[in-house]
Amino acid sequence: MDNFIEKQVTYKNIDESSVDQKIDNYLIKILKGVPKGHIYKLLRTGQIRVNKKRVKTEYKLCQDDIVRIPPVDFKEKISPKNLKIDKHTKNSITNNILFEDDFLLVINKPFGLAVHGGSGLSYGVIELLRQIYSSEKFLELIHRLDKETSGVLLVAKKRVALVEIQKQIREKRIHKKYQVGISGIWKEKQKIVDLNLLKISKGDGQKVIVTKNNKEVLNSKESRSVFFLNKHFRKYSLLDVKLITGRTHQIRVHLSHLGFPVLGDDRYGNFKINKELQKNGFKRMFLHALEYGFIHPKSKEKVLISAPLPEELLNFVNLK
Repeated sequence: MDNFIEKQVTYKNIDESSVDQKIDNYLIKILKGVPKGHIYKLLRTGQIRVNKKRVKTEYKLCQDDIVRIPPVDFKEKISPKNLKIDKHTKNSITNNILFEDDFLLVINKPFGLAVHGGSGLSYGVIELLRQIYSSEKFLELIHRLDKETSGVLLVAKKRVALVEIQKQIREKRIHKKYQVGISGIWKEKQKIVDLNLLKISKGDGQKVIVTKNNKEVLNSKESRSVFFLNKHFRKYSLLDVKLITGRTHQIRVHLSHLGFPVLGDDRYGNFKINKELQKNGFKRMFLHALEYGFIHPKSKEKVLISAPLPEELLNFVNLK
C-alpha cells in the first residue's frame, strides 16, 4: 500500500505494542512528515487528545487509550500489505531464523538485503517479516546492519524487548563480534582502535570520516573497535572484531583509515582490488556479524546468538 495523506480527524486505539510509550514519541513515529514543532503545538493547544482529555508531552500511553488526531497533512509510513514476495526471498528469511520466542526474533540476514525500505527500496527485512508474521501486532528492528553486511539481526516482538535491549546497547552491555576479510597482511594479534568519527551527507548518501578530536568538530563521536588476527590467506587477512561502540560504518572506516580496506567495500574500500575480486567471481563485501550477546528481557538470562560464516565467504577464504 502506498503512503497516504490524512485530512480528517482520526482516532488511534492503543494496543500493547504502544503501551508505556510517551505520547510525543508515539506521534512522531506515526505522523511521518510532520515537523516535531507542529506536533508539540498540537499537543500544547489540546488539538490532540487522549480519552477526550488534554495531555502533556510526558504522558505515557495505556492499554485501550483512544488518541484523537485532528486533520493534518502528513504521510504515514505503513507496511505494504500487498507486497509480493518471491519464494526465494521468503526462504532467505524463513530458512535463516536463528532464535525465536514470544519476545524476540533473530535472523541470519543475507548480504544484499537492506534491513528496511527507503531510498528507492520498496522493502527490507522488517517489511518482509511483517508480512510473513502478519499476525504479530509488534515487530521492530532492535539494531541495524548495512545492506551488504550479513549476520545476526535482532527484531523485537514486544515493546518491552525493544526498550530493554536498546538500553543494554546504550549502556554498552551488549557483546558484538564480527568477522571481516581485509586486503593486506595484518601482523598484530590484537589491536585496539580509538577514532573520532563524523557523519557527512553526500549525493549518494551518508559517509563517515575520521576527525582529529570530537571537541573540535561538532557532532563527532568517539568509536572503539578491538581487532584480533584470525588467519592469513593468500594476500589477505581474516580478522575477528569486537565492537565496544556501534557507530555507523565503524569497522569499515577504522580499517580503511589503517590502510587495510574491507574486501568488496564499494564506499571505503579499494576500487582496483574490488574490480579484481569481481572478475574472479567474488561480488560481495566481506563483513559478517558473527555473534550477538545480551540479557534476555524476560528471563534475565544471558543469551548468545551465533551465525556461522556464510558459505561464499568460507569458500573464498579456503580457495587455493
